[in-house]
Amino acid sequence: MEDKKQIDTVSAAGLLVAMGIIYGDIGTSPLYVLRSIVGSTEPVTVSVVRGALSCIFWTVTLQTTIKYVLLILRADNRGEGGIFALYALVRRHAKWLTIPAIIGGSALLADSIITPPISVSSAIEGLLILYPNLPTVPIVIGILAVLFLIQTFGTSVVGTAFGPIMLIWFTMLGVLGINYIVHDWTILYAINPKYAYDFLTQTPGSFWLLGAVFLSTTGAEALYSDMGHCGRANIRVSWIYVKACLMLNYFGQGAFVESLVGQPLGEQNPFYALMPDWFLIIGICVATAATVIASQAMLTGAYTLISEAIRLNFWPKVRLRYPSNQKGQLYVPSINWLLFAGCIGVVLYFRESSRMEAAYGLSITLTMLMSTILFSYYMYSHKYNAWLVVVFLVFYLALESCFLVANLAKFTHGGWVSVLIGGLMAAVMIIWLRAFQIKLRLTEYVRIDHYIQAIKELSRDISIPKYATHLVFMSNAARQSEIESKIIYSIFQKRPKRADIYWFVHVDTTDDPYTMEYKVNTIAPDDAYKVTFKLGFRVEQRINLFFRKVIEDMVRNKEVDITSRYESLRGQNVIGDFRFVVLEKFLSFENELPFWERFIMNLYFNIKSFTTSEDRWFGLDSSSVKIEKVPLVIRPVENIKLKRITS
Repeated sequence: MEDKKQIDTVSAAGLLVAMGIIYGDIGTSPLYVLRSIVGSTEPVTVSVVRGALSCIFWTVTLQTTIKYVLLILRADNRGEGGIFALYALVRRHAKWLTIPAIIGGSALLADSIITPPISVSSAIEGLLILYPNLPTVPIVIGILAVLFLIQTFGTSVVGTAFGPIMLIWFTMLGVLGINYIVHDWTILYAINPKYAYDFLTQTPGSFWLLGAVFLSTTGAEALYSDMGHCGRANIRVSWIYVKACLMLNYFGQGAFVESLVGQPLGEQNPFYALMPDWFLIIGICVATAATVIASQAMLTGAYTLISEAIRLNFWPKVRLRYPSNQKGQLYVPSINWLLFAGCIGVVLYFRESSRMEAAYGLSITLTMLMSTILFSYYMYSHKYNAWLVVVFLVFYLALESCFLVANLAKFTHGGWVSVLIGGLMAAVMIIWLRAFQIKLRLTEYVRIDHYIQAIKELSRDISIPKYATHLVFMSNAARQSEIESKIIYSIFQKRPKRADIYWFVHVDTTDDPYTMEYKVNTIAPDDAYKVTFKLGFRVEQRINLFFRKVIEDMVRNKEVDITSRYESLRGQNVIGDFRFVVLEKFLSFENELPFWERFIMNLYFNIKSFTTSEDRWFGLDSSSVKIEKVPLVIRPVENIKLKRITS
């Protein structure tokens, strides 16, 4: 209930952070959308301008306001949003939902690489009005470098700093738009959906312009992904002001373009044309700042996405950082630099924002289609009215399919870049999930109680040197009564590990993002215990710290005696040492695998070699950890034809 109250509370600080990190992408769309629809070579007509404005207004209303702000924001996982949070809410109901989740998640990551370059380039290219020969590519790369460097400070600091700038940006959009609307109030007639209908049915080739129209709503998915950073109520309230300013600017641009009826738009950008000459430099500076913030919206969404993907076994266990104690604040170093490298590649390949538009929009259309499928299933599983579910599914599948088909026209002109990036991301997710399933199927578990007597005898066998006073094994066994057979092998056979007390620790990562609970199963008093931590997928894995807390609680309750059992130390109440053992699996040569599974597992272990080690992932102190490699034997080779000779 506390989390529910938190995300449904409006605060000035929350509105400011929301303004700073949520709306950057959708907020900078006026820089390029109308220019893309109208084009630069064809003579301007009233029907095209008003039809384009009508399409933009209803696209933003239907996609952003109704679908996301009013409906999908309802589907929060303890305040967390995003396509993987939505998947976590419904995945128990149908296994096939994994497919739209992976497609949507990988497409959103691809969009996170395309958004920063096109946003920043669109703003910087405004300088070409004053300095036609200015090289913009180095400036864009420099701005992106600064953006990615400041991510380490966390989204709370970044959002608070960016909030006032975005408030200025949206206010500027509204004022510039009104300044032109007052000269021609009839431009507001374009709100009538009949203009959009006539445009799409009577203008030759207008259907393919839907790809450009769609750019006006590309930030809607990031809005949902970033819900955990700002809260649902803050997003809904701030969106009222944001949408009003956006629409005023679009209609102001429309009034300007209509003044050119019969002439081609040429190289003019309607956005900058709204600015008086004396304001141009100021406007370009504010626009540049806003486009940097547009990139921020996608980055924070990407961090959230990866943390949820790790929980769902869609992504390798990479290092996660939590820059503040505030819920939702997250930074993922590896993803930050991966996205940075991708952004630089996009800038160097396309060089101009007009060329980047071809790669933009295709991937996010896929994400929106997948979120439509998942949210429809969410409504179905949560007993929404059946007709409402059907209407939502059919309407948005039809609408977004039209956008997808229109965006496919961009494929050969650069859309293949976003498809390639998304495909690579999806491949990693599929490999990781499939490898997890293979390992899960073939991991052998045994009952602990079958080995209790042997463990007791080993603990008291003074002929074997003591390995540690307290020996702690990290276990994947979810059941209280079981552990992996490899742990038994490690204790008794690999090198007998004598200890006073054996601890088996299992971490269960829950779908609830902020759970922090533990349970202790006493296997044999003062000899063996199993501790199960239930931690939310947004809780940092600090097992060293958490385990120490468990021991303190147990000592206080007189459940365990952790004093050293060496006679010379026990009299001085010296606490025994703790040593952790982490089993790290590798693919054994003794395998006869089907080609596909061998291919998957080889790729899995190659990727794993670049990711965070198990001990660092669990937050264990490196000085007290033993990494033990154990073979993962999958279908051992049988019927070996080996002949013995005697001479």
